Amino acid sequence: MKAYLKKPEETEKTYVEIDGQVWCRMGDFVSAEPTGELIYVERSADIIKHKAFRVSASEVEATLQDHPTVIGACVVGVPDPKVGERIKAIVVLKEDARGVGGTELIRFCQERLAAYKVPSYIEFRDMLPKSKVGKLLRREVRDDEARRTSKDKKLFSE
Repeated sequence: MKAYLKKPEETEKTYVEIDGQVWCRMGDFVSAEPTGELIYVERSADIIKHKAFRVSASEVEATLQDHPTVIGACVVGVPDPKVGERIKAIVVLKEDARGVGGTELIRFCQERLAAYKVPSYIEFRDMLPKSKVGKLLRREVRDDEARRTSKDKKLFSE
């Protein structure tokens, strides 16, 4: 593949020429082990830029899903002019979960994550969008949050 069909901006961002060779930027974050092995971390779209840190949405989701009442979690960045993005978690609880609130889940995260990785907001939903094979559709949640944010900005500017 040499280009995206009818998407010249995407093609320009993705394919770069260096020393006469064309390279493809995959949009993934990896870490290098001392042995030279590369370890996949996260897609760049799923990295939240909070203050001077890069936070993996998957890591925060995995922590939330370790809570005994949580059956699903999706973590996204919410724009914030002071810190870049705030961390927001959208959570689905088990049907029989009683008395579990955002404060408890934030405390749960504080005990297991670095302070800069703890969600600022917790929203509860009945379900999360998933593909036909059951994969979380984080992009849909991100797009929904972006629509909400732009709608809120319009309301406050009027």
